[in-house]
Amino acid sequence: MPNNNVIYGLTKDFIFTEAVNFLKKKKPLKIEAYKQLSDEAKAKAFSISGYTSVTVIQEFLDELERALEEGKTKEQFREEMNDFLETHGYTGISAYHADNIFRTNMSTAMNAGHYYSMTDPTTMKLRPYWQYMSADDNKVRPEHQAMHGLVFRASDPIWNLWYPPNGYGCRCYVVSRSARQIERMGLTVSDEIPFTAEGPAYPDKGFSNNPAAAFKPDMSNISKPLKEIYKERESKNKK
Repeated sequence: MPNNNVIYGLTKDFIFTEAVNFLKKKKPLKIEAYKQLSDEAKAKAFSISGYTSVTVIQEFLDELERALEEGKTKEQFREEMNDFLETHGYTGISAYHADNIFRTNMSTAMNAGHYYSMTDPTTMKLRPYWQYMSADDNKVRPEHQAMHGLVFRASDPIWNLWYPPNGYGCRCYVVSRSARQIERMGLTVSDEIPFTAEGPAYPDKGFSNNPAAAFKPDMSNISKPLKEIYKERESKNKK
């Protein structure tokens, strides 16, 4: 993720708050029910393979929220989850399993927060292009590497398909760019999906969607003027 303290008028506090809210909006489901959902619907749900109790799945989600809010490490997350599991008669999760759960969900939440910051109307006007960035090393999957450095308009539908994370352990992120940056950096704006030696580049199975875009705020308890502001913002974002 970009490491500047202020991202075009929106502070990291904004991104962090939206990341926490993203996790809070998820609903726990048993894995059987979760697997029946579309990729878009899965963005609003949460499940953990190997557990049939919704109470246990909710505890995983709650612990991830606490880890994000309190800045806990994956080791602390695993330790506290294992305390809960063992207390309730379950076997604790392995370091590998904990790492996979922690990294994937933290990455999804933070990228969602960043998405909300980049789609702010003012930011969209000043920086109407997005550039996909991978870790650009020998561990990057070919499909993800095919997207590395490519620039598309922020409104391009490709972001409904290719928005990080795009697989387990994905380290990709997106940077917003201004027209002046595009020109200065000699970048070309793309409008087609890239190819690998195997064909069109697609995200990993189960990650072919933009989780952040699937969420809509609950406006049932906000004032009419605020609803109008939100609707105006949504209208501008769709142009």
